[in-house]
Amino acid sequence: MTKLLSRRMLLRGAGCALSLPLLEAMLPRGARAAQARPPVRMAFISFPNGAIMDAWRPKGAGADFTFGPTMQPLEELRSHITVITGLAQENGFAKGDGAGDHARSSASLLTGAHPVKTSGSNIRAGQSVDQAAAERIGHLTRLPSLELGTEKGREAGSCDSGYACAYSNSISWKNATTPMGKEVNPRLVFERLFGSEAGEGISRRTRVRSSVLDLVAQQAADLQRRVGRSDRQKLDQYFTSVREIEQRIARASQSRKDVPPPPDMDLPDGVPADVQEHIRLMYDLMVLAFQTDTTRIITFMTANEGSNRPYRMVGVNSGHHELSHHRGDPEKIAQLEKIDRFLVGELARFLKRLAETPEGDGTLLDYCMIMYASGLSDGNRHLHNDLPVILAGRGGGTIRSGRHIVLPGGAPMNNLFLSMLDRVGASVASLGDSTGRLTALDT
Repeated sequence: MTKLLSRRMLLRGAGCALSLPLLEAMLPRGARAAQARPPVRMAFISFPNGAIMDAWRPKGAGADFTFGPTMQPLEELRSHITVITGLAQENGFAKGDGAGDHARSSASLLTGAHPVKTSGSNIRAGQSVDQAAAERIGHLTRLPSLELGTEKGREAGSCDSGYACAYSNSISWKNATTPMGKEVNPRLVFERLFGSEAGEGISRRTRVRSSVLDLVAQQAADLQRRVGRSDRQKLDQYFTSVREIEQRIARASQSRKDVPPPPDMDLPDGVPADVQEHIRLMYDLMVLAFQTDTTRIITFMTANEGSNRPYRMVGVNSGHHELSHHRGDPEKIAQLEKIDRFLVGELARFLKRLAETPEGDGTLLDYCMIMYASGLSDGNRHLHNDLPVILAGRGGGTIRSGRHIVLPGGAPMNNLFLSMLDRVGASVASLGDSTGRLTALDT
């Protein structure tokens, strides 16, 4: 291999355009190599209804800390994890607007804005951190940003004490009046990542259910002959991941035909009835999106705020929101701890996938910032301070991870966002209720 490959190289077939991971053959050698460092990506993942904070909160501070029971699944990834205690979204509190903390928690989580209480069309919150980034660096990738979820939710009317459903269903806001619609169907996410820009061929390929790898097989074989051994290995792993996800999406569709979901589950084709598989597919699609640099900005709602879904895979048959109002009942608290730990376990699986994916001089996780948080801490009392926040990844070597950072109570969450925006090249002077950068992150 003597000629550099383009970082934007695509393998094209009928109705598909397969982006590629970063290969050694795409990197210049010599003096220009330092300028070819991989970009930093960031994802914002939300979970609903707060957490049981006594089980969540680590013991100790700095590098000398012990994960709480809820975060034990992250122990293997400890060196990549920064736990931050003391952050708040004060604009999630009522401020005279009465009930509706769930709607306010999701609407304020990434904006730091106090949403206008309305069930009509005159909704207003603020621009979210992901969209502030997309506005500044979104042009560098095929998709400026990607918004994902597992529950679509109602599109109109009130979902929480007089607040429009848009507040509970969205954490991403393009501007103060425009929530970003999220995609909950893994099949459609896959099509967005690998479908041709023209779109005409996508429906054709969907009808015949051809694999994207079949459609680009000759180009893929030619490419593998042109690159070195390590790049061939990377391509083999990448193509295997793409094929596996295609097969899992197909199995989800087939299993719904074999065993139709209950009538109350409105699931389009491509959405697994199994909640765990649904979450895993979305996480795995996020890995592919970052690996191929199709986007550098993702939001993912593991469930809508106030979600009342059960988690039967861990023995929880009651609804999540219903349990969150536990009033100190030890049995309900134990059930909630199971949910919290399950969701952290799925996060750990996602982070491990990132940590196992080579990128530049390290791994994909080294070049990511993955925030995992809820807009509520204590779901029983609807508190918006001392929020449960995890930041995974090293931000391209700019974050000293493996620590528990304890901040003074009430530190604005948006200070963290300003520091994250700096690290992806999308700096802003302020966002929402920010008061400055979170310098505690610095290496």
